[in-house]
Amino acid sequence: MSSNPLEALSKKHEFLVAIDSDGCAFDSMEIKHKECFIPTFIKHMSLQAVSKYAREACEFVNLYSKDRGANRFPAYLKALDFLAERPEVKARGGKIPVLQGVRDWVQRESKLGTKTIIPEAEKTGDPDLQLAARWSQDVDDTVKAIVHGVPPFPLLRESLEKVISKADIIVCSATPNAALQKEWEEHDIAKYVGAICGQEVGSKKEILAAAKAKGWTADKIVMIGDAPGDKAAALANSCRYYPINPGAEEQSWDRFYREAIDRFFAGTFVGDYEQELIAEFDAFLPEVPPWKLKRD
Repeated sequence: MSSNPLEALSKKHEFLVAIDSDGCAFDSMEIKHKECFIPTFIKHMSLQAVSKYAREACEFVNLYSKDRGANRFPAYLKALDFLAERPEVKARGGKIPVLQGVRDWVQRESKLGTKTIIPEAEKTGDPDLQLAARWSQDVDDTVKAIVHGVPPFPLLRESLEKVISKADIIVCSATPNAALQKEWEEHDIAKYVGAICGQEVGSKKEILAAAKAKGWTADKIVMIGDAPGDKAAALANSCRYYPINPGAEEQSWDRFYREAIDRFFAGTFVGDYEQELIAEFDAFLPEVPPWKLKRD
C-alpha cells in the first residue's frame, strides 16, 4: 500500500464525497478516547494523582468541545493546559508536564502522528518528544487491541451505495492509515472508497486540497464530518460541508441519506440549507468547559 493513497486516486465522476471516520462513519470516538487515549495518557504523563480531572479535561477537549476530532498532539496539549489552570489540581499539588518540546514540534511539523514523532524523538533526543512518542505508540497499540466490532452508523453503508454511482468517495481523517484501513475493511465498506487517507497523508485541509487537485471543482466536493476541524477543512478549500451532529449521529445520517445527497447532486445544497445545517452543528459543541461555567 502506498504511503500516500491519493497517488492512486483518479477522477471518475463529477462529484467527490469525503468522509471523516471516527465519530462520523463509526461510533468509535468514545471507546477510543475513554478506553485507549486517556488511560495511557494518565499513565505516561504521571497524572494519577489528578486522574479525575485529567479524564474530565481530556474528554471535554476531544469529545465534547469545539476541539472534537483534532489531532491527538495539539488536543492533548490543550487538555494539559486546562488541567494546569484548575484550582483543584493546584490544591492537590499535581505536577502537570508542559511538554515544550512537543509544542515546538507541533508548530513545525505538518504530519502529526506516531510515525513522525518517533524518528523526531530519536533524532533530537528531546525527552518531551520521547515521552509523547511512547504515549502515542501505546495509544495505537491499545486501539489495535481493544477497538473492533464497532459497526458503521445506520445508513452510512446505504449512503455509500446511493452515492457511488454519481460520486467518487475518499476517507479524510486524522486517524492513522492502518487503523482506518482495518476498520473500513472489517465492515466491508472499503470497497466503496477510492482512497483511505489518514494522518500520515497530512491534515484534513491538506488531504482535501490534494484530492481537489485531481480535477474536481470545489462546489462538487462535500466533506462529511462530526468535528469543527472537518468544517474548517471544507471551508478552507471552498467545499461544501455536511455535519454529523455529535449525539445525534443517526438523525444526521438519516437526513443525509433521504435529503442532503439529492440536494448536493442537484446543486441546491449550497446557500441557506447548508448554513442552517452548520448553525445547528455549531450549537452542539461549546468552547468553555463546564467546570469553568460552574466557577463563573
